[in-house]
Amino acid sequence: MGLFGKFFSPSWWNGATFGTALFSNRHGREVGRDDAGNVYLQHKDDARRRWVIYAGANDGSRVPPGWQAWLKGTIDELPEKELPPRRPFEQPPLANQTGTFAAYKPGGSLGGQGVRPAATGDYQAWKPE
Repeated sequence: MGLFGKFFSPSWWNGATFGTALFSNRHGREVGRDDAGNVYLQHKDDARRRWVIYAGANDGSRVPPGWQAWLKGTIDELPEKELPPRRPFEQPPLANQTGTFAAYKPGGSLGGQGVRPAATGDYQAWKPE
């Protein structure tokens, strides 16, 4: 989007706005980045103030669990230092898939595969009297 887009478009849903970038440069210090490219910052004077600048769409589900714990103050150290390493059977975190083609669609739903099972007959429709 570039600098022009930061000034003249509502860019709050796609990365940081100009005001957020200015505040982050003046008062924040970068403490880390995750695999998705999100940048995590901490206030220079008050270490309890923490925030993230998303790489792409602003969606809280795109923050990995370790960084989410750091942002909320559950852990004080960075996730790489305080949390144990990921186990081999653990899958990497995924962003919320609702509204995308990758969203879960149960069998029998309009978007899912398969056929909806027939009603069992024990349902009685309500009729006003």
